[in-house]
Amino acid sequence: MAIFTAAIAPAVALMTFIYFSKRIELEPLPLIVRMFILGAILVFPLMFIQYAFETEGLLQEPVLKSIFLAGLLEEFFKWFFLLFVAYRHAAFDHHYDGIIYGVAISLGFATLENIIYIFANGIEIALLRAVFPVSSHALFGVMMGYYMGEAKFKVSKKKFALALALVIPFSLHSLYDYFIVKSNWLIYIAPFMIILWVVGVRKIKIANRHHEKLLNSYTE
Repeated sequence: MAIFTAAIAPAVALMTFIYFSKRIELEPLPLIVRMFILGAILVFPLMFIQYAFETEGLLQEPVLKSIFLAGLLEEFFKWFFLLFVAYRHAAFDHHYDGIIYGVAISLGFATLENIIYIFANGIEIALLRAVFPVSSHALFGVMMGYYMGEAKFKVSKKKFALALALVIPFSLHSLYDYFIVKSNWLIYIAPFMIILWVVGVRKIKIANRHHEKLLNSYTE
């Protein structure tokens, strides 16, 4: 039970922070839960694909593995389901909602992956995984959701914003995975995560401005 709690606690904390950071009407929980479950379900087929490539010895060089088997594979499927499930839903009615649903699907994936890793390797790695893999997935979700929200509410350049919703988290994820396999990984990962958090918080503030405009229009 302690291992399970340690595995899910970071995702609960991060999701709560993202959920209550919205400054206007909170999102319906059923859709958030659905996106979270979708993210968790993705773990199994993607792990199978990664295992198949590993067995065949394909794309196992650090750079190729980071780009194709981690960054592109994982972020594409998160982007795909975010686009075809949440993006078209009536509840997605503010810019910030993209961040909520993007983080939900990312944390669903990260949580199940975290449970598997901690059960396999012990509770000792729980803190390390909370600080790095789980929070990085959440921040990739912030980036994806931010640009998905831009695509939803911008009059022009919608396709460009949708492309950024995939390209930016894919690029960041690839960099993260490449750094993490280096012998002196902490030298690279620590500043990378700090920058990622700073940019992520900034995206949250910018997305909330859409709500501030709505609040102002309600009070005028």
